[in-house]
Amino acid sequence: MRQLSHTFSRYIAAVAAVAVLAGCVSNPSQPDKNQVAETPSGPVFYPPLPNAPRVQYLTTIASERDLAVKKDSFADFIVGEEKEAQRLTQPYGVALHNGKLYVADTGGGGLAIFDLVQQRFSFMTGTGPGRIKRPINIRIDADGTKYVTDTGRDQILIYDRDDHFVRAFGVEGQFRPVDVAIAGDRLYVADILHHQIHVLEKGSGRPLFKFGKAGSGDGELFHPTNISLGPDGDIYVVETSNFRVQRFTAEGKTVRTYGSVGSTLGSFARPKGIAVDKTGRLLVGDAAFQNVQIFDNSGKLLMFFGQTDGRADGLALPAGVSIDYDNIASFRRFADPKFNIDYLILVASQFGPNKVDIFGFGKLGGMDYPDDKPAAKPAS
Repeated sequence: MRQLSHTFSRYIAAVAAVAVLAGCVSNPSQPDKNQVAETPSGPVFYPPLPNAPRVQYLTTIASERDLAVKKDSFADFIVGEEKEAQRLTQPYGVALHNGKLYVADTGGGGLAIFDLVQQRFSFMTGTGPGRIKRPINIRIDADGTKYVTDTGRDQILIYDRDDHFVRAFGVEGQFRPVDVAIAGDRLYVADILHHQIHVLEKGSGRPLFKFGKAGSGDGELFHPTNISLGPDGDIYVVETSNFRVQRFTAEGKTVRTYGSVGSTLGSFARPKGIAVDKTGRLLVGDAAFQNVQIFDNSGKLLMFFGQTDGRADGLALPAGVSIDYDNIASFRRFADPKFNIDYLILVASQFGPNKVDIFGFGKLGGMDYPDDKPAAKPAS
């Protein structure tokens, strides 16, 4: 690679980055738009009963019909037939905030917004300087500010709590942003083209510093696709082409790595989405394994869930993974009455009938959890 010209090297990296984001591992055929997943006959738990489960599959959101939107019967009479429901095309990033589910639909070229309270659906593409081209991920700050990484514009698009465009971060050639982590007054930006993490001032977008370079050694990165902020303040970066998760301090110093390439549990084949819960557990989605693996903060595999098996909980090229503690009530009705949910897990699939699967992480009442000890402080 060093012998190639600088221009051609950048071209090769760009092509590889597109392949990484597209998730073209097994290249499954796109299902018919009217295809629906088989609904399980009873609660789906991981691990399955009679084991003490920690995860329950709750429901899937793939189109506006999943909101049970009330139809306008008079409009249907005038038109003569019911309007076809709008469906997600190729979702990647997903986030919940204040009763609304936001999905970065890469294939649809915008943000799908499912209002879980009002049972309304809308699709946001933006206009003028706020026009969305190819959204990959969305992160939402506590005040409702939204940061959308757009590889069609090579910018981070910022919208306020009311979804109005505010501004864009990024100038030509600066980065190809695919994900951000919000940490206080900083934004950590995963740049898949230059194999770096850029740190920006959150309010202004002013560059503060950056870390990482192409490679597979400690501190080096190869196609960083997703990042997450841990409860320890460290930054956890998924390197899809290095088949690992690398952890950095807030100042960009390497702490440790998790995982390696392989076909066994605990290893990775094409890791993408990541979320870190309040205890320091890592939830990492793998587009090749088509599941989400959960590790403790020392890197020990605890369990996995969501594998494809023809049921409604099957994942197909999972991409974005996120955690939500604040909107459990919106999905409580889907859970087993005895299952106590600590937080929600949202997983976006780029293919298949299931577009956004929602799981609950918690405990089933009346079950013994002998290994459930108080979480140790995250390892340094």
